[in-house]
Amino acid sequence: MVIKEIQMPAGGKRPGAGRPKGSRTKVGQELRDAAQKYTKDALQTLVAIAKKGESEAARVSAACAILDRAHGKPVQAHEHGGEDGKAIRIILTSEADG
Repeated sequence: MVIKEIQMPAGGKRPGAGRPKGSRTKVGQELRDAAQKYTKDALQTLVAIAKKGESEAARVSAACAILDRAHGKPVQAHEHGGEDGKAIRIILTSEADG
């Protein structure tokens, strides 16, 4: 049996990881451009629902959507780590051909 131990970092930036900053897909950009034509109508609809929606859930949902667009969604903290906040420890095991 072969045992390998790998120490994984607790998170953070890794060189070269992820999509380059500022890059967007062509389809995504076209969709955003098309949707932006309806921003004013959509906001007016949300305001109307927030003020006169038939259910409390609809009014709250519309109000939250308006606030998210006006001020951004609240930041949520996420922490990941191993024992006592240290790096996550991964142990890989495999059986050697005998």
